[in-house]
Amino acid sequence: MKRSEAEHVLRAAAAITQEQSFVVVGSQAILFQFPHAPAELVVSRELDLYPAQSPAKADLIDGAIGPMSSFDETFGYHADGVGPETAVMPPDWESRTQLFYVGDVTAICPEVHDLAVSKCVAGRPKDADFVRALFRHQMIDLNVLLKRIAQLDAGKVSVSSVADWARRRSAEAAP
Repeated sequence: MKRSEAEHVLRAAAAITQEQSFVVVGSQAILFQFPHAPAELVVSRELDLYPAQSPAKADLIDGAIGPMSSFDETFGYHADGVGPETAVMPPDWESRTQLFYVGDVTAICPEVHDLAVSKCVAGRPKDADFVRALFRHQMIDLNVLLKRIAQLDAGKVSVSSVADWARRRSAEAAP
């Protein structure tokens, strides 16, 4: 996905939901913070987002411009209407969000380390690729990442396992 495509999805989501602010939580949130992110970080075809004020309207997004929609078939990318529970991040992640403006629409994006935490928690092969690339391009720092992971709710997430997973990705990214 390119930044212009992410902006297109954001504008389309605004038109569909009649909302102006969206939380963008998936890997392609990187495009707002780093518009010219390395190619290996922007391989996803979807923008994961939800309306900040009305998260339930994410279903409207999925139905109109989600996977296998005519929007997806026409443009080759789509939105994934998600919810606030989708990405597991430190409890204070919202204090570090960054705002990006696309006309009258606002994209609310997690800071890159918080985004990386969510990928470490998910732990899928594609998340490993993403986190390794963040390390390889020196876009995240292991110590900051580990501090953020340590803030996770140990009752819901195995903090030590997530931290070990992050350390392995860092080691794999080393030259």
